[in-house]
Amino acid sequence: MRIDIVTLFPEMFRGPLDSSILGRARERGLLSVHLWNIRDFADDRHKTVDDAPYGGGPGMILKAPPVYRAVETIWALEGDGSRRPWTIAMSPQGTPLQQARVAQLAQEPRLVIICGHYEGMDERVYRLADEEISIGDYILTGGELPAMVVVDAIARLIPGVLGEDASAREDSFSDGLLEYPQYTRPVEFRGMRVPEVLLSGDHERIRRWRRKQSLRRTLERRPDLLFKANLSDEDRRLLTEDEDP
Repeated sequence: MRIDIVTLFPEMFRGPLDSSILGRARERGLLSVHLWNIRDFADDRHKTVDDAPYGGGPGMILKAPPVYRAVETIWALEGDGSRRPWTIAMSPQGTPLQQARVAQLAQEPRLVIICGHYEGMDERVYRLADEEISIGDYILTGGELPAMVVVDAIARLIPGVLGEDASAREDSFSDGLLEYPQYTRPVEFRGMRVPEVLLSGDHERIRRWRRKQSLRRTLERRPDLLFKANLSDEDRRLLTEDEDP
């Protein structure tokens, strides 16, 4: 998969992109990320990319022309010949990112992500985007950190990026629920023991316990997710049981 990121601060990405799972995915050729500096597409010798807003107001606004030139340059790159890359604008006014959408984006061969900055972007920049995405109801200094979140979330679902593809399938939100509790050695630590069912070797009991814990945790912490989940008859029974299986 190829992801092109349009930003004023490409240096912000180098640590996250070069480290851990993302770094290994890039080294193995599973993920290709290209950074484009908006200032390189300014049309004056001062590399001006922002200006005061029409109508007055605080701060500066990212201008449309250099962003258009950057994105259209990326679109013109040789691709698979079917259509231009799916283009995303990071925006606090966008649709909140959900795991189901991440899974869909991971199927795209190419993505372009536009990062805003300053007090915002000229509204005409959003005409370039196929969709606007938000990572939460709060304001950051720019779209760079949200773009990193999107790249990381997508990369985990690219086949071969994780050591075991099952890891991604069992994550929180992968089936609309929160993940069950996880434990490793030692069996007891400061008076806290690993649940006996996980030491039993009974795979069916472990499966039922994990599913029940996932359901209960979602009910306690994110009941909105449980309301939308497609629950089986077994799920409903597990939710009403008093004792762990």
